[in-house]
Amino acid sequence: MREGDFFALLGPNGAGKTTIIGIVTSLVRKSSGQIRIFGLDTDVHFRQAKARIGVVPQEINFSLFETCLEIVSNQGGYYGLPRQVARRNAMEHLEKLGMKDLQHTRSRTLSGGMKRRLMIARALVHQPKLLILDEPTAGVDVELRRSMWEFLSEINRSGTTIMLTTHYLEEAERLCRKIAIIDNGEIVENTEMRDLLKKLDTESFILDTRDRIKVPPEVPGYRIVRLDNHTLQVDVSKGSDLNRLFAALSEKNVQIDSMRNKSNRLEELFIHLTAEKQE
Repeated sequence: MREGDFFALLGPNGAGKTTIIGIVTSLVRKSSGQIRIFGLDTDVHFRQAKARIGVVPQEINFSLFETCLEIVSNQGGYYGLPRQVARRNAMEHLEKLGMKDLQHTRSRTLSGGMKRRLMIARALVHQPKLLILDEPTAGVDVELRRSMWEFLSEINRSGTTIMLTTHYLEEAERLCRKIAIIDNGEIVENTEMRDLLKKLDTESFILDTRDRIKVPPEVPGYRIVRLDNHTLQVDVSKGSDLNRLFAALSEKNVQIDSMRNKSNRLEELFIHLTAEKQE
């Protein structure tokens, strides 16, 4: 992982991902190997390496009786920040996360999504170079999730390296440039997102038709299935020309109103790779 990366860890269960995060943050003792945080060996420069990491755990783990500003400011003290600096940083990140008006609100009254935002602000108060997020948008509504995506993209563009674990594969594909897939504790893929997606042999698209379709049209080179009166599923092989498909459908008087992927591309690859490993 390089400075400024946006990296995703995916796995069918949480054990492998949790272990990796635990080792990087020194919560789990490694059996072998070496961990370097921007060139700092965690065995040699433990305090300096830890100071470069901010962690957002999956579970809520702050005091429910303190205010948002107190929770974030107090975290700065663990990293040696002067009180004034910690408070300034806390207010800055709370504002960026849309929580300025909640800074004096006791955390127990927050919604689940706002509690997750609060944990992100707390993890960033000491300005870490590496931000680790464990399922940061789990249980968060769609609107709040997308606003968190925008915020994470913004701080990544400013130079913060981000390691993300998520079950939302759309999230990983949209945000991350690098990805690792873990199956039964073993890394089966560790590569650039664009290189991984090139391995996808076929894609399935859902086409919404303007008129009723009684029989699916036949187009050589494409598998077309009728799902209902106004919906077709088309399986497209890698390298196939979609323009030729639409031209052929137009010749058959099949007018298409809209098109979408049947499933997330990364999801299809993830299922294929983990299933292939089990065979």
